[in-house]
Amino acid sequence: MANIQQLQDFTTQTRRDILRMVHAVNSGHPGGSLGCAEFLTVLYQHVMKRNPGFSMDGMDEDLFFLSNGHISPIFYSVLARSGYFPVSELATFRKLNTRLQGHPTTHEGLPGVRIASGSLGQGMSVAIGAAQAKKLNGDNHLIYSLHGDGELQEGQNWEAIMYASAKKVDNLIATVDYNGQQIDGATNDVLSLGNLKAKFEAFDWDVLEITEGNNIEAIVAGMNEAKSRTGKGKPVCVLLHTVMGHGVDFMMYTHAWHGKAPNDEQLANGLGQNKETLGDY
Repeated sequence: MANIQQLQDFTTQTRRDILRMVHAVNSGHPGGSLGCAEFLTVLYQHVMKRNPGFSMDGMDEDLFFLSNGHISPIFYSVLARSGYFPVSELATFRKLNTRLQGHPTTHEGLPGVRIASGSLGQGMSVAIGAAQAKKLNGDNHLIYSLHGDGELQEGQNWEAIMYASAKKVDNLIATVDYNGQQIDGATNDVLSLGNLKAKFEAFDWDVLEITEGNNIEAIVAGMNEAKSRTGKGKPVCVLLHTVMGHGVDFMMYTHAWHGKAPNDEQLANGLGQNKETLGDY
């Protein structure tokens, strides 16, 4: 059973990390990071089967690939607080010659990061390749990935989505952060995705929706359901309905904070809405 309060405390602390990291360098992407805080917390603290330590080959454990790499603040916070590297290293976010760059990279060997991401549209292909490698190696663990909804405007995704169903890559759970916002405005205004559920189903994926994508209990139940659908001949897609900027009232329901740092007053306001639970870095 998931300890909901522990997961909530973990999530709240990651929100503090996000705000402080982005504010410290006046740069970064807080909106999507805040919106995915519950999901990545549940994924790393409850859903995935992870080995102690870190190895790039990822044998005999579940793997996660972040495709929308600009939400690195939440990714780094969750990795650090899940034991991959010291929490104190979060203070180096986006500084020169550090391991925590604005978009995740692999050349510095940051534990927990298996692909450089941020050039949108490529993570789906990587996740599918890793899922096929698992099958070839006789490894029954799962591959998880996360993608932005605006990211799906990139054509490479749909080539990969078509391939995954054709090759019956049924050990993959790809989650879409369905917040309806991207850097230039509402996704429907920039380039509408139409009926995303129907599109994935037309590509022969098994699709489920988590309508409360910022509710920990709903995410736990939804991801458990997604896991139960693997191994049945189809890749699984989770449409995760989140709110960009969730947890900080003035950042919610707008694209304005997609890639904008809070000033001192805004930082204090945001931190006031997310009390310290696990200790600030």
